[in-house]
Amino acid sequence: MDNDVKTPKYNLSEEEEKKEIVRQYRALLRCLKPKLKPGHRELLRLAFEMAADAHQTMRRKSGEPYILHPIAVARICVEEIGLGVRSTICALLHDTVEDTDLTLEDIERAFGGEITRIIDGLTKIANVVDTNTTQQAENFKKILITLTDDPRVILIKLADRLHNMRTLDSMKREKQLKISSETVYVYAPLAHRMGLYTIKTEMEDLAMKYLEPDIYREIARKLAETRRERTRYINEFIKPIKEGLEKAGLKVEVYGRPKSIHSIWNKMKKKGVAFEEVYDLFAIRVILETPTEREKEDCWKAYSMITDMYSPSPERLRDWLSNPKANGYEALHTTVMGSQGKWVEVQIRTKRMNEIAEKGLAAHWKYKEGANDESRFDKWFTQIREALAQDVSSIDFLQDFKTSFLAEEIYVYTPKGDVKMLPVGATALDFAFSVHSVVGSKCIGAKVNHKLVPISHKLRSGDQIEIITSNKQKPHEDWLNFVVTTKAKSKIKDALKEEKRKVAGEGKYTLQRRLESIGAAVSQTNIEELTSFYKLASPLDLYYQIAVKNIDLKELKEDFQVLGDKLVMPKPAKPEPEIKHYEPDMNRASQKKENELIIFGESSDRIVYTLANCCKPIPGDDVFGFVSTGKGLIIHRTNCPNAARLMSNFGHRVVKTKWAKNKEISFLTGLKIVGLDDVGVIHKITNLVSGELKINIAALTVEAKEGLFEGNVKLFVHDKEELDELVERLKKLPGIEAVERYDTEAV
Repeated sequence: MDNDVKTPKYNLSEEEEKKEIVRQYRALLRCLKPKLKPGHRELLRLAFEMAADAHQTMRRKSGEPYILHPIAVARICVEEIGLGVRSTICALLHDTVEDTDLTLEDIERAFGGEITRIIDGLTKIANVVDTNTTQQAENFKKILITLTDDPRVILIKLADRLHNMRTLDSMKREKQLKISSETVYVYAPLAHRMGLYTIKTEMEDLAMKYLEPDIYREIARKLAETRRERTRYINEFIKPIKEGLEKAGLKVEVYGRPKSIHSIWNKMKKKGVAFEEVYDLFAIRVILETPTEREKEDCWKAYSMITDMYSPSPERLRDWLSNPKANGYEALHTTVMGSQGKWVEVQIRTKRMNEIAEKGLAAHWKYKEGANDESRFDKWFTQIREALAQDVSSIDFLQDFKTSFLAEEIYVYTPKGDVKMLPVGATALDFAFSVHSVVGSKCIGAKVNHKLVPISHKLRSGDQIEIITSNKQKPHEDWLNFVVTTKAKSKIKDALKEEKRKVAGEGKYTLQRRLESIGAAVSQTNIEELTSFYKLASPLDLYYQIAVKNIDLKELKEDFQVLGDKLVMPKPAKPEPEIKHYEPDMNRASQKKENELIIFGESSDRIVYTLANCCKPIPGDDVFGFVSTGKGLIIHRTNCPNAARLMSNFGHRVVKTKWAKNKEISFLTGLKIVGLDDVGVIHKITNLVSGELKINIAALTVEAKEGLFEGNVKLFVHDKEELDELVERLKKLPGIEAVERYDTEAV
């Protein structure tokens, strides 16, 4: 998976191609063997032939026959997700309706309604009617609508996305960025929520390989370099555990695995440490073979023996045995101190729990059959169904879905002791709405663990909550700032709209009287004329603004003439100065050889662009352009905090951009420097920056505390090379611990 290894150019002959397709298809049948029943082979054969025939003339970007993609997706479904024959048929046919002449009717005739429904759920919407939304968001919403009827849709979609990520090398750079961002933003969290941890991890790693290639390569290199000593360390660590547990009569498998590159990078960012200081680079798994009725008992037994051998970190115990995650995940996690002062994470689970952790949703159903209780998955689906029933735009829905349904969850209790599941970050008000929308609307406060708290109080797992209501209370606009659940947001918005309608009623009456008094008709044309004159979105907004006295109707006479009974503007307002906006000409772009857009230099007079405030790009940074409405082109760094959201929601507005060499212009950027508060350290820094490297300093603030100092320097650089050289030189100064570039608006 190393980024340096490019996929060899595809060059199989027609004969070799046919053999390869048959070989892959046979491999798929081999993995399905245990699940095959009479008649299944014929159905699979039919699906394979229909797909091969439909995709016959198509090729992937790499040059290989397209049919290899559906076969690979079907294999992921079977081998890595644990799905069966029907899902395999759907995976083989998943792109046919969208990309070929096959129709849903053809599929229904051959395979019946169930398979057709799943394939329909996987077929992208070709054109979106609503202008406020985007194709990506609409398609995602469609997948979710089908998900709540048949979760296999999302599992096949995840397999499809994983295979696309694995074969992203042959795509253009902007396509790589867009697909990787979408993966990290929606699909990896979704895989996590479905309990598919291995797939989630691989998706994040692959996305990072394209979004932050340098850091990815660096961590991969360091992991490879330290592999031998890590293996030796793990083996020494495991030996006493295995011997001790077996002596106690437990059947056990113990093995170690390195953490993913993405999670190591997250840890480095979160804790602000270098690779060498991330101690739990690996996790140890202890997997017990034990009968269902003794599972909990044996896991705790193993836990107590391991923590006798190695000292545990008390705040790092995670007990998902007593309270499994919403996606069915059960395990005990603890972090213990091994030899050489290294922290090691130990995960204890049984064979059954391990299968659920590896195969998520699919395994969860396998074990659920026969059990009659409503699982947490089902509760989750019910919540998604409720959210889909609300009337919100697809982009808002995607945002809400991410915060409400893809976040980790907490468990809280009602006064009677019933458990409620809410996303991390949920407040007392979210809880009130989850009880009932009327309770939410009338909520004035809450008691958490018998103590009075405001409605914005953030909840923690294990809290017990009692809601206090009042009949005089009604929802306020600022409530939207501290709720995270979709249900609470949509109910508050509905109530505010209703309130607005009532107030707007008075405004409508006022406007009617005013129009009649100046001899104008209360017609739709006149009302639309006024709405656009005051630059408002709808007549409702117009009535509301009149009612709350933001619009003074006394000036109507001056602003308009009345001709007949029509309102007419007397003279055209001065035209606003014209700003040249950059609208990418897609046809011309595709004819251009490289489709590269030069930002600076000879074409800068033709293109209106601004540099994004959220990430402050400088020449040499890996960037993309975002076509905004009204501001022309905005340039963002590809690792900008907002990049994933923009590329996932508005991929169609992302333009490939490139810096032209221009040494005359300098850019403001910022560095954070941390080190030991030694005599003359500031002098050394300024001497290096201004004296040796001749870089202009815009501002310098230093805060020293208990022997350490933290300095923030704002400086003007010409490009990334200059900044990188400065960072390297600063790090070499004695006493300097860390030098980091700002990513936020702190500049």
